[in-house]
Amino acid sequence: MKTYSTKASDIKRQWHVIDASGKVLGRLATRVASLLMGKHKPIFSRNLDTGDFVVIINADKVRVTGNKAEQKLYYRHSGYPGGLKSISLGRMMQTKPTRVIEQAVKGMLPHNRLGASMMKKLKVYAGENHPHLAQTGASEKGAGS
Repeated sequence: MKTYSTKASDIKRQWHVIDASGKVLGRLATRVASLLMGKHKPIFSRNLDTGDFVVIINADKVRVTGNKAEQKLYYRHSGYPGGLKSISLGRMMQTKPTRVIEQAVKGMLPHNRLGASMMKKLKVYAGENHPHLAQTGASEKGAGS
């Protein structure tokens, strides 16, 4: 028996619409990262991007457990001395709720060019509406809903 090697022509990408309202952030991010990597497919290969497209709606309604809303901090640095800034999860959910999910998923993907190409297949929207109805079909019954 020969070893099967996935080719680029074998990869068929699907679209998944996931409603994030009421879902826990970490569990949602784990499921989305698995879909983006293609781990749910039998043709999964670590060195190829075999994953699907994922559209997340209602990102502003995602929930967290415990005191993470006040205690979890996101850091960024301007590059200048003393340029370290931090923002809490609760404040980030008010200003940019899509970035919370994007950063959670990005941390679960490979930290290289392959992970960057996987991140391009993630579309996150704060509300119910999204411009990808033509790709996903008229019915929104995505995986993980």
